[in-house]
Amino acid sequence: MKKLGLACFTFISLTLSWASHAEDKRYISDELSTYIHTGPGTQYRIIGTLNAGEEVTVLSVNENAGYAQIRDSKDRTSWLPLNQLSQTPSLRVPELEKQVSDLTARLGNIDQEWNQRTADMQQKVSASDNIITALRNENQDLKNQLIVAQKKVDAANVQLDDKQREIILQWFLYGGGVAGIGLLIGLLLPHLIPSRKKNDRWMR
Repeated sequence: MKKLGLACFTFISLTLSWASHAEDKRYISDELSTYIHTGPGTQYRIIGTLNAGEEVTVLSVNENAGYAQIRDSKDRTSWLPLNQLSQTPSLRVPELEKQVSDLTARLGNIDQEWNQRTADMQQKVSASDNIITALRNENQDLKNQLIVAQKKVDAANVQLDDKQREIILQWFLYGGGVAGIGLLIGLLLPHLIPSRKKNDRWMR
């Protein structure tokens, strides 16, 4: 009877202890996030995480394992260590929210700066493309001008060769004429001089 009474007393005490923890509102402690398990221990499967400051409802407590069974805002029933539960909301939540806000603002600024830099780079690339196109066009114009100038030089050389040949021919003809006249004079002069001498003799 004593053993049965002791067993009943122990059972009633445990029941009261478990009931005292039922529907107890708690908050995730200052840890940034904590894993939740399917049972009271790390050997059980992880089914998700909870962030600091989240409100949960304690359903039961396993004092021996140091774990509490909780229900979160997503209506998930799971287990997590008792030392990661707090009676009051986490003091780090406002700080974390501020950090998140600051990081979000910085990311927005970085995104805006990146877009501006991208736009500037695109403008520079476009300007470079325009400069390259202009240089190519100018280079092609210079090539065309060089081709035209080369043709003009070739035509001038042809005209110069023709003029030189014409001058040479003129000098050849002039020299030939002079030589012909000299030859003719040389042939006629001896005939003219003796006839004068004969006339002089007859006159004497």
